[in-house]
Amino acid sequence: MQLGIIGLGKMGGNMARRLRRAGIDVVGFDQGADALASLAAECGLVAAESPQALVQKLDAPRLVWLMLPAGDITESAVRDLGKLLQPGDVLIDGANSFYKDSMRHAEMLAESGVLFVDAGVSGGVWGLDNGYTIMAGGSYEAFARAQPIIEALAPATDRGWIHTGPAGSGHFVKMIHNGIEYGMMQAYAEGFALLKGRDDFDLDLAAIAETWRHGSVVRSWLLDLTADVLAGDQTLEDVEPFVADSGEGRWTALEGIEQGIPTPVMSLALMARFATQGQQDYSAKLLAMMRNQFGGHAVRSAGD
Repeated sequence: MQLGIIGLGKMGGNMARRLRRAGIDVVGFDQGADALASLAAECGLVAAESPQALVQKLDAPRLVWLMLPAGDITESAVRDLGKLLQPGDVLIDGANSFYKDSMRHAEMLAESGVLFVDAGVSGGVWGLDNGYTIMAGGSYEAFARAQPIIEALAPATDRGWIHTGPAGSGHFVKMIHNGIEYGMMQAYAEGFALLKGRDDFDLDLAAIAETWRHGSVVRSWLLDLTADVLAGDQTLEDVEPFVADSGEGRWTALEGIEQGIPTPVMSLALMARFATQGQQDYSAKLLAMMRNQFGGHAVRSAGD
């Protein structure tokens, strides 16, 4: 079986490696020529010098998987491949694309007879060895064509993957998955901050995390990862307190507003990330000045 992968970064590269381990022929393209050459030498991936060359190297009916950043880059790639692929070919978008964009892409490609699957992928850098959880949307025909690839990427052929429904549903489910992830991560971070703040108890945060991993109702893979971090460094003095957001947390919060369904935990977790990005700096300065004006409270200068 053959698959073309466009985008061979951390996720795409490891997915190519896992597929090659499963005996699937992979044709790859990436803007980074070094990454492409390295993968070709390492796992036998067939390198293509362009998306056009990648399509030409695949036997019809083709399967092409995009692992590109969501947004304009993916939008451009979908449009370009819509012109290169033929009726009956399948295009799979494995990025964290907005689900409404995926619904639109499916309709656009259908006009030329190209099938579309939107695949939400979870697993990060651990997916190479542990497998990826995959939430895939698309018609039954499109999903059936992609299913052998999805089973090879998943933790096992009978678990860790799901056909969620029509086009757009895969990325919608992944979006909600990431919103839940935001809330869980924020809860762990706040809890361990409270533990660390009680200096008089001299708590061993690494030992506490390790204890919670066994039998506790708060055990999870995120706690496993947290325990690993704390085992190496409990102070985190060399870590900048900046947390990026990929966009899916924003979309989840907006979905709650659109549906009129309260999502306070996920929304506040998103706001907490904004606070680490300097988005709260001006409001904090203004708050300090208000306190100074009505109560004469001291204001720290930037050099203090």
